[in-house]
Amino acid sequence: MKLIDYPDQDMMMLDLADRIASELVMTLEHEERASLAVPGGATPGPIFDALCAADLDWARVDVMLTDERWVPETHPRSNTAMLRDRLLTSRAVRANLVPLYHAGATPEQVIAQISDRVEDCLPLSVAVLGMGEDMHTASLFPGGDQLAQALSREAPAALTMIAPGAQEPRVTLSARALNSAVNKHLIITGQAKRDALAQAMEAEDALDAPVKALLGALIVHWAA
Repeated sequence: MKLIDYPDQDMMMLDLADRIASELVMTLEHEERASLAVPGGATPGPIFDALCAADLDWARVDVMLTDERWVPETHPRSNTAMLRDRLLTSRAVRANLVPLYHAGATPEQVIAQISDRVEDCLPLSVAVLGMGEDMHTASLFPGGDQLAQALSREAPAALTMIAPGAQEPRVTLSARALNSAVNKHLIITGQAKRDALAQAMEAEDALDAPVKALLGALIVHWAA
């Protein structure tokens, strides 16, 4: 694990957008397609605002969320809607979205289909992760009903997840899928999350601190 400490959040967001773009360009120089997994929530929005204008062959890039709430895109908590608004626009409008939410179905009805589609994109070219103060990442929550399976080496690429810290049912990429990434980044802000990361590093069991399962070859980007 490598930690990059930035003087401010704006610089961190711009630097990470540049890094992701460069990593995608390098992938496309050697591969037919590239794949990018990104977190939802408010934190990565400024990264997307810069990344969407990157000059690369977006038509050859598959983009997916690391996890999604099981809500329609019209719902204010839809990460897919945020992704369309802030990343899949400008030059990046040509990218291919790999959806984790399917309308008109329950997660259990379509999870096998979703997982197969994610599997087709592995290994990921770039994975960008977020983390909560409870040390969850993606929807790998402590206490999640399928956390043990999601952390196992034999896990499918995507799973459903119900957890005490999640308001809605979720679909999440597994640790195996996320760890397949050639380039893996974690973005965190504030002292509380830096302290949580330090706690995760010392944890004995990833079931208590799920982000611990993703620390190998990880670049952590932090700003106050």
